Amino acid sequence: MIKYLAVFFISMIPILELRFAVPFAVGMDLPYIPALITCVIGNMVPVPFIYLFARKFLLWGAQQKLIGTFCQKVLEKGEKAGQKIVAATGRGGTFVALMLFVGIPVPGTGAWTGTLAASLLDLGPKTTAAAVSMGVIMAGIIMAVASGSVFHIVGL
Repeated sequence: MIKYLAVFFISMIPILELRFAVPFAVGMDLPYIPALITCVIGNMVPVPFIYLFARKFLLWGAQQKLIGTFCQKVLEKGEKAGQKIVAATGRGGTFVALMLFVGIPVPGTGAWTGTLAASLLDLGPKTTAAAVSMGVIMAGIIMAVASGSVFHIVGL
């Protein structure tokens, strides 16, 4: 149970998300399917909060003395991600682009950045939740396959 809680909470952490939680679960010999489900749920828990509150907090924080620079940088990162998503497909293909942006597990992508980008693009909550959910599942599967292959190759 402790191992599942560990991967659940790790998958909630920005930057780490599934890129770290899934290999961590595989390395601890947790069964793939339950571990993957735990990681996906953990990664999705922050999504509604990010969608509802991150933009408001960051806009407010950008005007504050102590956190202004940090908040401005996060806003810029989210806006750049949103611009990439729209540039890749135009406004009509935003759902698929957002899903792929979240689903391809490379640095700078994931549920946190994708949800922030979606909120800055004013995508609806249902569209955002569906695209991010599908992307998180995709990223989880990719990481599970990649992690299992790596651990198998090195003999762990």
